[in-house]
Formats: sequence, structure tokens, C-alpha cells
Amino acid sequence: MKIRPNFTQSLFFKFSVAFLVAGLLPIFVLSMLSLYQFTGQIERHTVNNIQQMMVYMRNNVNDMLRKYDDISNLMYTKAQPDDIFLKKSSELYPSGFNSSAMDDFIKTVLFSDANIQNVLFVRSEDGTLNQQSRGSKQMDPFVSYPPIEWNYTLTTNPKKLAVFPYHMEAYYNSQDLVMTFARSWIDTSRGVQNPARIYGTLFLDIDVNVFDSLLQQSRLGKKDEIFIVNENGIILYSNRRDKIGSRFDEFGVKSRGDMIIFSEPLPYIQGKVVGLMSKEDIYSPIIRTKNSVWVAALASFAALFLMGLMFSRMFTRPILQLIRQMIKVESGNLDIEMKVGRKDEMGRLANGFNRMVERLKEYINDAYINEIKRKQSELNALKSQIRPHYLYNTLEVIRMSAVANGDRKVADMIHALSDQLQYVIDYGDESVTLEQELEHLRHYFHLIEVRFDHRISLQVELQSPELTSASVLKLILQPIVENAVHHGIRPKGGKGIVLITIERLEGDILGITIYDDGAGMEQEQLESLRIHLNNQDRNMGKSIGIKNVHERIKAAYGSQYGLDMESRPHIGTSVRILLPLNLEVRHEHDSNDSR
Repeated sequence: MKIRPNFTQSLFFKFSVAFLVAGLLPIFVLSMLSLYQFTGQIERHTVNNIQQMMVYMRNNVNDMLRKYDDISNLMYTKAQPDDIFLKKSSELYPSGFNSSAMDDFIKTVLFSDANIQNVLFVRSEDGTLNQQSRGSKQMDPFVSYPPIEWNYTLTTNPKKLAVFPYHMEAYYNSQDLVMTFARSWIDTSRGVQNPARIYGTLFLDIDVNVFDSLLQQSRLGKKDEIFIVNENGIILYSNRRDKIGSRFDEFGVKSRGDMIIFSEPLPYIQGKVVGLMSKEDIYSPIIRTKNSVWVAALASFAALFLMGLMFSRMFTRPILQLIRQMIKVESGNLDIEMKVGRKDEMGRLANGFNRMVERLKEYINDAYINEIKRKQSELNALKSQIRPHYLYNTLEVIRMSAVANGDRKVADMIHALSDQLQYVIDYGDESVTLEQELEHLRHYFHLIEVRFDHRISLQVELQSPELTSASVLKLILQPIVENAVHHGIRPKGGKGIVLITIERLEGDILGITIYDDGAGMEQEQLESLRIHLNNQDRNMGKSIGIKNVHERIKAAYGSQYGLDMESRPHIGTSVRILLPLNLEVRHEHDSNDSR
């Protein structure tokens, strides 16, 4: 049967259209949205990072200026001018200059911060210079200090901290770069005077690594520039070393089209921190992202279109083949097999279809065979019932003949045997009352008494008469009593007693104990028998009856029930049976019991 569905209704067409619509359209829309949103986020994120970096630089530079301003103010907190400049006179005399006290003060300032390279103090009265430096550097005697160009800044506002741009330590014959902080020591003992009386000026040379470390933390690009500008527009520090000390050209910077300007105020010195960031470095990630998104979108569009056509064809072809084979099975043809050349889910589906057809044939065949076997089993069951009943009827004829001939003893034995046979071959209930089980046991023991000339007797003790209505498994007492007679009393010789006690234990448990006063067992033999009872091995020899009773009880009621044994040599043996106490007789039909 050839399948020719309408193409627009075919699974291939529907799957292809659904694949393309579900795959291509969302990808296209998401690509466009992500292109603008993601690039906008990158731009905002980049600008925000730069602004945060500028704020970070501003705060750090401001804190650094404040720190060295506080160090320069140690003149007013850590030293007394009278101790440094005067010996005993209350007026200022050049001859009274105390250089030892001044050196101690300068050393204190030098080692107050690891970035201070040099500390110099110039006395206003006579220009005397005291200095200490790390590494014990020597000043050049031919270089005047401080430089002349600093005088204007120092004299314009002597009460304010002066900051001079990074420069080389030429006065130490060194090319190391330092930034100099200067503060004048003003006489405050007579209040604020105008003009202020100046003892001298303290100069602090700060290592360039202080600002270089800040730039390294900022992670500037190769083309980016950073400037620290004072209130007069002088560049105090920059990563462009050639511009340090020159005036900041704000108009020239704004005219540069390749840079974006970021600025943060520097309140401590009324200056600012200016950052020039390259547009190329800022927008290059955005441009790369746009190009990557467009390329990825186009590639995804082409790949999904081709994959949609290929997968639709690949998935629908084996489905059509499977449909053809299913139509054959529906028509009743089971002699088919679908060829499997794949190892994916479709291959597993084809294998499953082949196994299903094969098992369907097996089930059909098995159904006929099982029906025949069932009928044969019913016939065998009828035959197995006919034979025991035939034996029972034959024993009854022999018993009546013995009665007719006056042999009453043989008649009673045959009657007891026939009653046992009827009890055993009864295909009714598997569970009986304890009274019925005891009645069967008395018939059996009648034969024992006759056989051993009444030397062995049976006694039954009941805790309560109502216990005789308890439900028990059939044939659980006779095997144990038989074991007590043949393995307990007979080996001892002489007379013997088998005592059965029936009692109700705690927890609604029925306890039946069979005692004998026979030969008993050694402890080793008793332990071996206990272990053998709990093993799955059925090769018990003479104890097969006891093990059979133990396993039947556990199977019917659970592992907490069963047999327990005690024995003493030359005293006897006791076997306790533990059963759940149920005074209502249960009728459980066991049609499989053929005994």
C-alpha cells in the first residue's frame, strides 16, 4: 500500500515549517534586540567604569594630598619652635639656631611615611638648610635650594600647602622623579599676624611610585592620558612625562576628536583630575560585538534553514517506513521485519516494532499451547483425586471385612489409617482448627500405641478450651510427634510420654510445645539442627519433616513465627511452635495442594 499524502499535510512539511518558524524567527528577533541592547549596555558599562575609575583616582589623590598635608603639620604638634630655634633667649638670633633639635625633627618627618624620599628645612632668617634623605644622599653644593621658580608660590600664600610638579632630584645629582610638598612654619605664639612671621619652610620630596601605582590600578589603555592639575592649571602629574610642569591646554584637549574627556574636581588643592580616553579603545569592543552578532545571526539563519530541511527528511523517512509496516500488521500479516540501519531512537523504535511483532506471534502460539496445557492439568488433577479416593474406599472394604471376621483390633487400625488418609487428601482448606489437628494426631498416635504395645502415651494440656478453635496450618503436629517418638523415645527404650501443652502467650501468640522424655541431644547436635532449620538447604535427612513445618509457618505468617528447640541428654527434647492466635477459622482454598 503506497502512501501519498497531500504535501502540505505531510509530517515533513509541518515539521520543516515548525522548525524554521520556531528556530529562525526567534533567533532573528533576539539577534536584533541583543545587538542594540547589548552594545548599549557595553557602552554604558564602559563609560560607567571610566567614571568610577576617575572618582577612584580623585579620592585617592585627595587622600594622598591630605595625608602629606597632615605630615607637614607635624611642625605645630611634634616640635616647639623655641626648642629648635632658640637656646635661652626669647628673641630670634641666628647664633641661637639649635641644629641638633632640627635634625631630630627632620628625621621624625622622614620616617613617618615610606614614600618620603627627602626632607629639607630652609630657615628664613639666614637661609640655613637642614636636610635628611633616604640612602644618605649628598646635596650638590653648587645648586641653590629651593629653586627660584618656587619662590612666587611660597610667598603668595605662605599659610597654604604648596605642591610642585614631579621633577628630578637635581640638587642631589639624581635623575629620580619626586613631587615636592612645601609648608611654611609660621609663628603662632603671638596670634595671627599680617604679614605672618615665618621661621622657615619644610619641603617633602615624595616618590613618583605613589602616583604610578594609582595608574596601574586604573588599568588605562595605551592611548589614554591622565592629568592631575592644580588651581593654576599647572600639570602636577601625568602618565605623559613630557607634559608634567606645563600648563594644561583645556581648549586644545576639547578640540581633539579622537578622545573623550572625563574630569573630576580635586577639592583639596582646588584642582582637578582629567582623563582623556581613546574613543577607539572604548568603542572597539562595541564594534566587534556588533560584527560578531551579525555574523552569528546570518550563520545561524543559514545553518538552521539547511538543518531544518535535512532533519525533517531524516526523521520523517523512517516514520513513513514504520507506518507501511504497521498497515501490513493490521491486515494480519505477521511475517514481516523492518530493516534497521540506525542506532538512534528511530533505530530503537524499529527494533521495538520487530520485537513486538515477534512476541505477538509467540504470544498467539503460547495462548493455544497454554490452553491445551491447562486442560491437561485439569485432567491430571481429576486423576490424582481418583487414586487416593480409590485407596480410601479399598481400605474401608478391608476394614469391614476385618469387622465381619471378628478382628476388631485390625479394624480399628485400618479405621485410624483411613481417617488419616482422608485428612491428608482433603483438597479443601489449608488452615484448620486446632481441634481438627489434634483429632488427626490422635488417629495417628493410636497406630503408635498399638505398634509399641501401649508403652508410649500421648497427653494434651490446654490452658483454655477456647484455644481449640484457633486456626492453624494443617499437618504441623504429626511430623514433630513422629520425630519425638522415633528419634527421642525409641532410642532410649522402655516406656515414654509425649506431652503437648497449648497456651496463649503475650501479644496474641499461640504457643504449642511438644515434650518427650526420650534420649535427648548433645548441645553440638542441637546447635547444628537449629542452624539447619534456618538454612535454605533442604537436604535435612531425618529432620525433613520438622524443617518442612518450620518453613511452612514462616511462609504463611512471617519470619517471627516458627519452631524453637531445646534438648538435654538423657532428659528429653522440647519443640515449641509459635503461631499468631486467630480464634476465627480462616478458609483459604489451596487448589494447588495435590497431596
